[in-house]
Amino acid sequence: MITETEYYNWIKQLKQKFQQTQIKSAIEVNSNLLRFYWDLGAEIVEKQENTIWESKFMDKLSIDLRKEFSDVKGFSLGNKKYIRQWYLFYSQDNTIRQQVVAQLLRPKND
Repeated sequence: MITETEYYNWIKQLKQKFQQTQIKSAIEVNSNLLRFYWDLGAEIVEKQENTIWESKFMDKLSIDLRKEFSDVKGFSLGNKKYIRQWYLFYSQDNTIRQQVVAQLLRPKND
């Protein structure tokens, strides 16, 4: 037989576990989004350099992504430019910056 005190302690433990799970989930989602944006930045740079319509690439990309993901925010032309700049800035061969990027790209199990 569990006492009322034991029961309420168990409820507190469940609450703590749930809150910790929520925090871990949010961190996981944010990490995955950062990985996606990093990869997107790299792909934008590569594709932009290798298209015949380089100067209009970002405009076309923004329009096409907003069509494909009409219910998702974040695919505006401005955001694509920021993602590209973020990638270019942090992908430079600079030890301090590389450490930050390496942390972002580190596999989850490390």
